[in-house]
Amino acid sequence: MKNLIAVIFLSIPLGLYAQGTRESRLVEIERYKIAYLTEKLDLSPSDAKIFWPIYNQWQNEQELLRKERTQRMISFRKIDEIEQLNDNEVQALILNDFTMRQKELNLDKKYYFKLKSNLPIKTVGKFYRAQEAFKREILSRYRTSRPGRN
Repeated sequence: MKNLIAVIFLSIPLGLYAQGTRESRLVEIERYKIAYLTEKLDLSPSDAKIFWPIYNQWQNEQELLRKERTQRMISFRKIDEIEQLNDNEVQALILNDFTMRQKELNLDKKYYFKLKSNLPIKTVGKFYRAQEAFKREILSRYRTSRPGRN
């Protein structure tokens, strides 16, 4: 049954993600990711009961960090003209970006250890490999679905 669900979600063209609001696209991508991970990890029922609550908690904490980054608007990339800022402001932007990335890394480590302490390490390895493959697939689909792209 889970393979059937995965096949259905995996066959959804990325063009659907381009429709609707940003929020609805993100929900669709997350559904697609869950189906993708379900297929790639092929978890036993007992491992799934352990994995999915940890994964969901991790996703919730990542979302909080994304909101914090947005609210504080500390991303160095969001500044149009560096020349309009004084040296201290530029330095603060850079250091704040480092701080946010460190928080993200700390969160990733926290959940790596949670996964590792509750699941076989090979399952954890399959998860990280599947995440990277998912990112590549989404980027590839996005690039090929964009008009004017080669």
